[in-house]
Amino acid sequence: MGRLRYTASRLLQAIPVLIGVVTITFFLTDAIPGDPVQIMLGPSPSAQQADAIRAKFGLDQPLYVRYFNYLLDVAQGQLGESIYYGVPVSQKILERLPVTLFLLLSSFAFALLTAIPLGILSAKRRNEPTDHVSRVVALFGVSTPSFWIGLMLIIVFSYNLGWLPATNIVLPWADPTTVDAASNTAPWYIGQWHVIVTSARHLVLPMITLGTLQMAAFTRIERSSMLEVLGEEYVKLARAYGVSEFTIVRKHAFRNAQLPLLTLVGLQLTSALGGAVLTETVFSINGMGRLIITAIQNQDYPLVMGTTLVFGIVFVVGVIVTDLSYAYIDPRVSFEGSE
Repeated sequence: MGRLRYTASRLLQAIPVLIGVVTITFFLTDAIPGDPVQIMLGPSPSAQQADAIRAKFGLDQPLYVRYFNYLLDVAQGQLGESIYYGVPVSQKILERLPVTLFLLLSSFAFALLTAIPLGILSAKRRNEPTDHVSRVVALFGVSTPSFWIGLMLIIVFSYNLGWLPATNIVLPWADPTTVDAASNTAPWYIGQWHVIVTSARHLVLPMITLGTLQMAAFTRIERSSMLEVLGEEYVKLARAYGVSEFTIVRKHAFRNAQLPLLTLVGLQLTSALGGAVLTETVFSINGMGRLIITAIQNQDYPLVMGTTLVFGIVFVVGVIVTDLSYAYIDPRVSFEGSE
């Protein structure tokens, strides 16, 4: 029950955070120079057309009225209608959100599967050539903008070598008939296998682009954490008893070294969400990143606020899941009595 109460408490604490996100986004969006009606109808719309559009989207009302009306709509699960697309905001978000979540989860998987072995190896071979290479790779990943990495990957692996596609992402569970070159006459499992292979080929470059920054940060914290744990007295005692280094790392050091990494995973969600916007723009991926860029360019107020709110929800849920994961890694952590 402690964990359940803690989860409920964290979810309740997230409500004012999300209200703050909505409030800041609402007023900042309204402060953007320009008029969405002119963007929709051109620089010289007729007065009747402009008034009709303003009345339809509530733009003829005072700012504070629009703000409170929007809060009430959000509380009822209604995000309004997109000015630019002319469809409900929730519909556009449901179309694009799976693509962004697939990219985010893939990039974190790539980062963790690369960083953990690299960090452990670097810690075990401290100040050796392997350690120096690992630290240089981590420094490069932290210092290099993700969009530059994406452009370089496109130039090398797509343009020059022609090995991988440079645009779009195909979801592995997509209908085979919607994917190019998928045979309509082949058995379903062959068509689905083709979709999975196509998805993997499209995913490689954007996944590496978005995951490089996380990989570099995870490698550095994994190395530091492993060095700290390997210097503990109980590890020295295990060595004195003749326990093998492999057993020491696997049974005694590895699990205790993951708490700092787990904390960083939650914090890196912010940079990953921001990086997704750049990555989707570079690779022409129709996800939430490109959606929010389109919304900002066209001053689509409901769409800007809806996408920002969803990004906020993804971050809050990610942080809560990270917090709850502590108890599974470290049995000493308990949520009993948490307020």
